Amino acid sequence: MRHHKTVKKLDRLAAARKALWRTQMISLIFHKRMVTTPAKAKALRPKIEKLITKSRQPGLATRRFLLRHLNQPRAVEELMTVIVPRQHQRPGGYTRIIPLSRRRRGDGAQQVQIEIIDQAKL
Repeated sequence: MRHHKTVKKLDRLAAARKALWRTQMISLIFHKRMVTTPAKAKALRPKIEKLITKSRQPGLATRRFLLRHLNQPRAVEELMTVIVPRQHQRPGGYTRIIPLSRRRRGDGAQQVQIEIIDQAKL
């Protein structure tokens, strides 16, 4: 039975799911927003928010933790030096999911935009 199993499988094996989340987190860190499907955005949101929360603590252990999850030093540097200083007073809720009216061209799937909220602009 699947009672209380909260992981979204997204019709992928565990390794492919982990790689998908990693690439989407890196893309979101670099570009600050991306267009994807609602299921992927909802699965990505808690993961990226946990990384942002963790990266608020400066230190070598935090940097190693982020490198283990992101696997790209430039993304870790971007997260710790650009994104986190803009979120320093925000207690949580670092991302926003915005439904888009357009559908994906190939299969007609619904599209959403997930973005990192820029606290400096608010």
